[in-house]
Amino acid sequence: MSNITTSVLARKANVPVFTVRHYTRIGLLNPGRLESNGYKVYKDSDIKLLRFITNAKELGFMLKEIAEIINMADHGESPCPVVREIIEKRVAENKKKIAQLQRLQKKIEGAKEQWKSMKDEVPDGHSVCHLIESFSE
Repeated sequence: MSNITTSVLARKANVPVFTVRHYTRIGLLNPGRLESNGYKVYKDSDIKLLRFITNAKELGFMLKEIAEIINMADHGESPCPVVREIIEKRVAENKKKIAQLQRLQKKIEGAKEQWKSMKDEVPDGHSVCHLIESFSE
């Protein structure tokens, strides 16, 4: 087992150093300390753990959820049911967000179309921007 510094761990897991420091600060990574100088050092297995965290984040898992998953695994429990539940919830949330974004995009495109024929105006003390104030769906 080798002692890996923060910067080496970050490089091997392809993440910024500040990410390693943040995950350490919040307890996702638990380094040891060198007796000689007190520097934080990580194990080879932390590379795999850091890659796991990165993959989970890319799938939309929040750090609190990732911590729960890691804790379950560390205690010999299968986190798979929790992972499936979270993903199901995330799918529903994302579909809702996509629908909201599609409605917003339609509204923005409508405003853009309405404003094509309107001239720019200087505020007259009674308005801020006549484009936004004149917008109607």
